[in-house]
Amino acid sequence: MSDISLTTAVLLCVAAALAGWIDAVVGGGGLLLLPALLIGLPDSSPTYALGTNKAVAVTGTSIAALTYARKAPLDRRLALRLGVVALLAAGGGAVFASAVSKEALQPLIMVVLLGVAGFVVLRPRFGLAPEGAAPRVPSRRRKVAALLLIGVGVGFYDGLIGPGTGTFLVIGLVGLLHMSMLHATATAKIVNVGTNVGALAVFTANGTVFWQLAAAMALFNMAGAWTGAHMALARGSGFVRVVLLTVVTALVARLAYDQWAT
Repeated sequence: MSDISLTTAVLLCVAAALAGWIDAVVGGGGLLLLPALLIGLPDSSPTYALGTNKAVAVTGTSIAALTYARKAPLDRRLALRLGVVALLAAGGGAVFASAVSKEALQPLIMVVLLGVAGFVVLRPRFGLAPEGAAPRVPSRRRKVAALLLIGVGVGFYDGLIGPGTGTFLVIGLVGLLHMSMLHATATAKIVNVGTNVGALAVFTANGTVFWQLAAAMALFNMAGAWTGAHMALARGSGFVRVVLLTVVTALVARLAYDQWAT
């Protein structure tokens, strides 16, 4: 990675810190981190961006998961089951990631970004309900559906592409299992650790991780995740909406420019 300039490395580290913060608070840090890597590593195969992204993300997600596990309401048994299923599914998704070209990947990421932005705009009260209400106990059928849709579906997606996984996990957990926003965010971090580990194992085996760059970015990502998790526990996630929409809009504009500018 000697061809990466110091300016690019610094900017990627800043992006990693912001991504860790966003991911810990509301999920979706990959919406910032993966596009940043694609932009910062224009001459590399997209599988290197995907692999390096996972090497960075697993550190910040683990810090956030440990923080939530100590201080937030969490069904550890359910979270671990979902995490194991998602780990295996993410590994399967990562196997197919090498078949995705950069030309196809960037428009696909833009679609995902716009979808997440649209959901946030159209559901302004999502996750903002008071946390004091008694939790609803999900049925066995809903738990099985969660294992299939969240564990397998989102897990495979995270291994294949990744951006928005944390947000999709939170949305699925709230919608399927009637979790509160804080409970869903805490659970999502456990599951996200599994998806990151599963995908990273495959990318490592294929040698598509820039480890030196990932190590530097991981330090910033962990700092951002630690800060974000504590802010979410103290203040809730509503304040992240404007930041998330701003980041999504900027990334879509930049990726569109890179894709179609002549």
